Amino acid sequence: MAELSGPYTYSSALGDNECVAGTFHVDLDGWKVEWSDGMFELHGYRRGEVVPTLELLYSHKHPEDRPRCQEIVEQVCVTGGYFCMYHRIIDSRGRTRRVLTSGEAVVDAAGKVTALEGVMVDLTTTLQRETEETARVAVAGATSTRSVIDQARGILMAQLNMGSDDAFQVLVSTSSHRNVKLVVVAAELVQLANSAATRRYLNDAVTAIAQDGRIAADPRRRAG
Repeated sequence: MAELSGPYTYSSALGDNECVAGTFHVDLDGWKVEWSDGMFELHGYRRGEVVPTLELLYSHKHPEDRPRCQEIVEQVCVTGGYFCMYHRIIDSRGRTRRVLTSGEAVVDAAGKVTALEGVMVDLTTTLQRETEETARVAVAGATSTRSVIDQARGILMAQLNMGSDDAFQVLVSTSSHRNVKLVVVAAELVQLANSAATRRYLNDAVTAIAQDGRIAADPRRRAG
C-alpha cells in the first residue's frame, strides 16, 4: 500500500510559514494504523522510529483531553459519520501542540464501520500569532485612548486654568453625567480643538463640560 500523503495547508496567521499537518488511516479489522510523515512529525518522531498504534496515539493526548477524544472515536466507530476534535497533544519531546483532528468513519455496504481516516493540523503557531496580534491591537488601542484623554485634559487645563487631576476629574464627571464613555467626551473636545472650522466653538464646549462636571459633582444640583 502506498504511503499516505500530507495535505496542502494554509493559515493566514502563519503567512508563508509551513503549517504542519498529517493524514491518518485506521483499519478497524486488526486496528492497523497508518500515518503520513506529517503525523510522525506532529508527535515528535520520524518515520521508522516507532510503529503507529491506537495506544501510541492516545498516549500523546493531553491527559485532560484524552477521555473526550476516546469517547468521540468510540462513538463514530459505532455510528459512522464525520468527526472533528480540537485538543492538545504532547509530543515525544514534551512540547504541547494544539491540534485540530477532522475525519470520517468509513462504512461498508452493510453499514458497518470499517475504517477511520482524516487529517490532523497543528494550530499552535497560528493561535499564538493571532493571540499576539490581538494583544498588540489591544495595547495600541489603549495607548491611543490614553493619548486622546491626555490631549483633552491638556485642553481643559489651558482653558480653565486648572491642574491635571482636576481636569481629568471634570472629564470623568462629564462622562458620567452624559452617560457616554470617557474617551468619547475626550475625542469630541480634541476634535473641536484641532479643527479650524469648529475651533470657535471650543470655548462653548469647554464651558458646557465644566458645567456638566459641576452638576455631576454636586448632589443638590443633580436633585434639582
